[in-house]
Amino acid sequence: MRLETDRLVLREFTARDVPAVLAYQVDPRYLRFYPWTQRTRQDVAEFVQMFISQQKQRPRTKFQLAVELKETRQLIGNCGIRMAFANAHQADIGYELAPEQWGCGYATEAARTMLRFGFTELGVHRIWSWCIAENTGSVRVLEKLGMRLEGRLRDNEYFKGRWWDTLQFAILEHEWRAQSSPV
Repeated sequence: MRLETDRLVLREFTARDVPAVLAYQVDPRYLRFYPWTQRTRQDVAEFVQMFISQQKQRPRTKFQLAVELKETRQLIGNCGIRMAFANAHQADIGYELAPEQWGCGYATEAARTMLRFGFTELGVHRIWSWCIAENTGSVRVLEKLGMRLEGRLRDNEYFKGRWWDTLQFAILEHEWRAQSSPV
């Protein structure tokens, strides 16, 4: 599977992607909102292998794709959409980018492409996502996608010695179509 935007290519992961993923997953800025305190090459190899294994599912329900800059073919993160089971009426999206690429609009661009794929190719009715409430960058991405805040779950995640609130967002197919259609 391969999807393209003006600036990005979203493509299937390969084992050759491990060094590029490791390079951003060891960054303390990346690790801030994850339970991990460090990432090893083995951790990342297993992470990438999980996505490679998902490619073989039939029917496929998880589409986590590597995100590359179109111009340089540099891997800068990943973005995906996941259904709990085949023909589910809803799916969730998730994304992560190398910290040096934050603030460039790439996460929004990649996630917007996955929304389109979910609504047009998978035929889902609702797409949702969640993030740590303090992750203001991720909150902004979800808002830019037109997703609505559905709720705040207080002390919903525990890691790094503390409780974290999470925010849940979602967009319905008819809302996505309304914002995606030309005026």
